[in-house]
Amino acid sequence: MGLAENVDTSSFMTDFLKNSGGVAVVDGGLATELERHGADLNDPLWSAKCLLTSPHLIRSVHLDYLEAGADIIITASYQATIQGFQAKGYSESESEAMLKRSVEVACEARDIYYERCLKSTSNEMEDGKILKHRPIIVAASVGSYGAFLADGSEYSGDYGEAIDLEYLKNFHRRRVHILAEAGADLLAFETIPNKLEAQAFAQLLEDKAITIPAWFAFNSKDGINVVSSDSLTECATVAETCKKVVAVGINCTPPRFISDLITSIKKSELWW
Repeated sequence: MGLAENVDTSSFMTDFLKNSGGVAVVDGGLATELERHGADLNDPLWSAKCLLTSPHLIRSVHLDYLEAGADIIITASYQATIQGFQAKGYSESESEAMLKRSVEVACEARDIYYERCLKSTSNEMEDGKILKHRPIIVAASVGSYGAFLADGSEYSGDYGEAIDLEYLKNFHRRRVHILAEAGADLLAFETIPNKLEAQAFAQLLEDKAITIPAWFAFNSKDGINVVSSDSLTECATVAETCKKVVAVGINCTPPRFISDLITSIKKSELWW
């Protein structure tokens, strides 16, 4: 059973952090670890390619992070889209199945980890691995439209004048629903480069069929605004208007900017 089942989404992150001792550790880079395990990610699908060729490697990386102490593992779906899989020749049903598989693999890793904890003779660490039964979140990653384009536009937020709010909602809608229904505890909207896409995600979350919470993570190149030059504070406010968004954060951003960006987000009283 996922952590988000039959719970109030408004208190989800607060309750999770309380049960985690006040601090939770998110896993690290997926692609670099997959490559370390021997994966070839030279493909527009990037790490999502392994959903097609080697899901066992994804499971291994999830387990590595759990055994290193991660409390939140993020699925290999950042660059996984129905449109992207179809461009590789897969049918719609096959594409949807691979999205679901990204969540299933992460949940399998969590189950295996819990089994190892039960078999462990120690309550904390064994052979240098942290084996402690604790709350673990499986967060289903939703990359921006720019991630699908694989042209770096998630780092500029410039999608062109033809891309409007309805286009983005239509692009993401089915993908978001599949991931929300696949067994994840939370939807992780990552590397959001502009206010428009934040608005699209927030409006999609208003659908009553989506019953799990979400977080929004924006990226910045100047420490003040998101990469499109939209105000970070305004983008965070978009997230705050959506009751299902339980946290706002920063990713894919130079570390020297993080402190000021968090300070900006705190003005909307929704941050992590």
